Amino acid sequence: MRALRIPRGLCAVVLLATVAGCVPVLESGPVTSGTPSSGSVPRGDVVTAALDDVERFWTASYPALSDGAAFRPIQGGHHPYTRSDPPPACGDQPGEYQPNAFYCPAGDFIAWDAEVLIPQLQQDFGPLLVGVVIAHEYGHAVQNRLGLSDAPTVVLEQQADCFAGAWTADVLAGRSTAFRDVTAPQLDSTVAGLLLLRDQPGTSAQAPEAHGNAFDRIRALQDGVEKGAATCAAYRADNLPVTEVPFTTREDAASGGDLPYADAVSALSEDAQDYWSRTYPGLAGSPWPTLRVEPFAVLPPQCDAPDASAGGSAFYCPEGDFVAFDNARLGPDLYRRIGDNAIGMLLGDLFARAAQHRRGASTTDRAGQLAVDCLAGSWSNDLLTTRPGEGLTLSPGDLDEAVAALLAFGRAGDQTGTSAFDRIAAYRDGVLEGLPACR
Repeated sequence: MRALRIPRGLCAVVLLATVAGCVPVLESGPVTSGTPSSGSVPRGDVVTAALDDVERFWTASYPALSDGAAFRPIQGGHHPYTRSDPPPACGDQPGEYQPNAFYCPAGDFIAWDAEVLIPQLQQDFGPLLVGVVIAHEYGHAVQNRLGLSDAPTVVLEQQADCFAGAWTADVLAGRSTAFRDVTAPQLDSTVAGLLLLRDQPGTSAQAPEAHGNAFDRIRALQDGVEKGAATCAAYRADNLPVTEVPFTTREDAASGGDLPYADAVSALSEDAQDYWSRTYPGLAGSPWPTLRVEPFAVLPPQCDAPDASAGGSAFYCPEGDFVAFDNARLGPDLYRRIGDNAIGMLLGDLFARAAQHRRGASTTDRAGQLAVDCLAGSWSNDLLTTRPGEGLTLSPGDLDEAVAALLAFGRAGDQTGTSAFDRIAAYRDGVLEGLPACR
């Protein structure tokens, strides 16, 4: 945070960033969500199955985007490659081994690293992520056919993410013959994989090869899932809500934008208190009483009916009207593995639970959990729009840290069973639209 913190490409290379281990487990099993390969998803040559299925999807969907013109599959072939057998040249760029996948517009082909990237993604996150990567690359071929390629790179990349989301929605609707019975944990594992396929924090959205931070890329994927390919085709530089920003000071870049842990807890608690003091009267028609924040070590404060979060390691206590979290294990663990805005996401969740209880609304069903996540996002919206020097503000990477924390909470099996995919969507609405989105 600021006083929070918040390669090469041919035409849409999916980059494997070095941010592994950013999603803590919270005693819920391995980071790969336990069953990334379960269900009726293809085993063996997942890429071939994905290519065939994505072409099936676009054969059916493309005419609606092209005034009835039929879809033309890629003509230059499908090219798996390895270190010893590199990809074909793409225009004037020689074929060199990179742990990537890409679409080449000059040759109208798709190529992918069959030695490192695809096996690693399938092993760590499951076949659906491989399908999404291939659908993303095919999305660039669709752009080429629709004449949409004259846009900044970050727009093209997120449009391809959105097209991949439209294919994912088709899979979830049961129309795929290759990817069937996809479960919520598989979808959450796919989102976790996108955290690794983000730009490094501090990348400018105007950078020539910018793909987007994790928050923006997941938002684009979810746009496709929720709204379909026509929404994706309408992406333009002037209507895309890009949150990716560079660091503005050397000090912020040197620290990665992270406050020291104790300072983060103190500053975030104070800012959340201020935010709800300003906004709660408009939400509930009554003042916001100061909410006690009680970090604890080992033994939690007494509470007969805690509204638990983060696998039970944090809670809001209705009868005592306070929030508490395990300061010996949970807080430092989130901070160490993710960053300071993981603490922001934890406190945002707890303050939102308090707001829900105080206004007589539920947090224990699906709608209540999603309201909590949206309310937490509304506080992030306030941090995102605060001008530097006027209070706590988000820095590059902070929204990615919030997404990683939500994945960690979802993997811990919080009480409603709501998927992390859906929780991130609700949080996104609060971040982009503010408190009105959560009413």
